[in-house]
Amino acid sequence: MFNLNDGRWGRGDEPSSGNGERPNANRPDVDPPSSGNNGGNRPRGQGPNQGPPDLDELWRDFNRKLGGLFGGGRGGNNRPGGNNGSGNGGGFKPDMKNAGYGIGLVALVAVLIWLGTGFFIVNEGQQAVITQFGRYKTTVNAGFNWRLPYPIQRHEIVVVTQIRSTDVGRDSIVRSTGLRESAMLTEDENIVEIKFAVQYRLSDARAYLYESKAPADTVVQVAETAVREVVGKMKMDAALAEERDQIAPRVRALMQTILDRYKVGVEVVNINLQQGGVRPPEQVQAAFDDVLKAGQERERAKNEAQAYANDVIPRATGAASRLKEESEAYKARIIAQAQGDAGRFASVLTEYQKAPQVTRDRMYTDAMQQIYANTTKVLVDSSKGTNLLYLPLDKLMQTAGVAGGAATVDGAMPSAIGGTSSAPTTVVPATSATNDARVRDDRSRGRDGR
Repeated sequence: MFNLNDGRWGRGDEPSSGNGERPNANRPDVDPPSSGNNGGNRPRGQGPNQGPPDLDELWRDFNRKLGGLFGGGRGGNNRPGGNNGSGNGGGFKPDMKNAGYGIGLVALVAVLIWLGTGFFIVNEGQQAVITQFGRYKTTVNAGFNWRLPYPIQRHEIVVVTQIRSTDVGRDSIVRSTGLRESAMLTEDENIVEIKFAVQYRLSDARAYLYESKAPADTVVQVAETAVREVVGKMKMDAALAEERDQIAPRVRALMQTILDRYKVGVEVVNINLQQGGVRPPEQVQAAFDDVLKAGQERERAKNEAQAYANDVIPRATGAASRLKEESEAYKARIIAQAQGDAGRFASVLTEYQKAPQVTRDRMYTDAMQQIYANTTKVLVDSSKGTNLLYLPLDKLMQTAGVAGGAATVDGAMPSAIGGTSSAPTTVVPATSATNDARVRDDRSRGRDGR
């Protein structure tokens, strides 16, 4: 039996034997048959009664395996239970040189793992800012990158292509003024309220991280400063109507100037005025709505007038062009007619100079022919006592032709000297009568001319 107070609990009391095995006090005098040098197949450091393991033996076994792993084993001489016949007990003594190699290998693996922690991946649209002992070192773009491991270097990834947005102009009431935070003064000392959204993205990751303590708050403050400066240079009517569309681009340009001066690393993309973003204070909202409606009515009337002008002016221009062309044509016709009359008069003048009387008679005859051709009534002066009458015989002949022949007229012609004749007179054919009348007419004009 084992004594719990025995300092060599689990160990033999006899000195070491020549075969390197330590005797066990509890082992019987006659050992059972064994098939090995360690007294059977039981574990080392353990008696036949299956007592607790020998800690020293386990430690030596661990050192022996570790030395064998790093090439420090010295064959069977290092085995405490070996039959080497040396009688020195075979105590294990590790090789310190090989142990140093093992420690160095472990340290090398640890260093490689530590260095491997420096690899990192930057996705598309991102940038990584690397700092060394807290000081900015460099900026890397998307891809597979490496830095010195922590705590020497660190990296921080920021998204540079993402469009960020922030609202400016809150509805909270300022106690000192009783107005909203979005209220601001115009050039004519009126008050308007403006709400808008600022869209921006990062242009410099280093400046965004280290040049400003709170970049998002800085953007809001710069936006409020810019919009107050822009609105302060505009009158209220212009801010609400005429120049309302100019507020956003002016605020954007001024914001970018201020942010570049502060080196915040932010690029302003767009300024979006919200629905009803520019409005007067709530107390006078109704009156300004009426003003806006009147302005809209004015714009509507103006647009209608412009549409009417666009319809009338082209037509008036076309009519004017047509009248101008007609006047030019009339001018050309009158000039040509006048030139023709002048040429004809010149030719008649030449003939008149050669034979004045004949020319006058001819001109008179032509004129009378043109006049009587369009006359339906004939006036006869009976006071001269002539029996020669000029009748439109051509028209009479046309009527007689339609009737179907010549007509015989019964009656007496008054005599030239107050006498009467009862004898019937037969009308001669129209052609001969006309010729005779013309001959007599020519003769009478000739006598008058003499």
